[in-house]
Amino acid sequence: MATCLRVLKKVGLGEGSALPVGVPVPWPLATPPTGWLKCNGAAFTASQYPKLALAYPSLRLPDLRGEFIRGWDDGRNADAGRIILSYQEATGIAVTLGGFDGYNGIDIEDFEPGKVHPSYAIYRAQTTQSGTGTTYKKVRPRNIAFNYIVRAA
Repeated sequence: MATCLRVLKKVGLGEGSALPVGVPVPWPLATPPTGWLKCNGAAFTASQYPKLALAYPSLRLPDLRGEFIRGWDDGRNADAGRIILSYQEATGIAVTLGGFDGYNGIDIEDFEPGKVHPSYAIYRAQTTQSGTGTTYKKVRPRNIAFNYIVRAA
């Protein structure tokens, strides 16, 4: 048993948690539990949290407020050139709308500007006099807001 506990501690799974220090965890409350920090971009010191400094050598927590976490490409070439822990802006979806002069947008259902549609996006589009279109401003899946927190050690 003592050997097992030493191994768990060595790999960062000791001290009462099944998660290594630095793993972002969704948390359903506004305040994190004791020993945890919000992923809000705050700076910290290596002397204060030495294990956390190993996970985040910039000595700054990631700011995950209002963000989605995406798996790192790591050579797959689905999102080549990204480095781990890097931020990326949304790309949006560019479409051409033809033959809809004067409309604010179009969908396969009744369109109301600014309405959240069952197809999970907020559509904001405009057309020119010729009826050609523009780009959706925001595209995001349906979601539920949680705080992301990390163990502080």
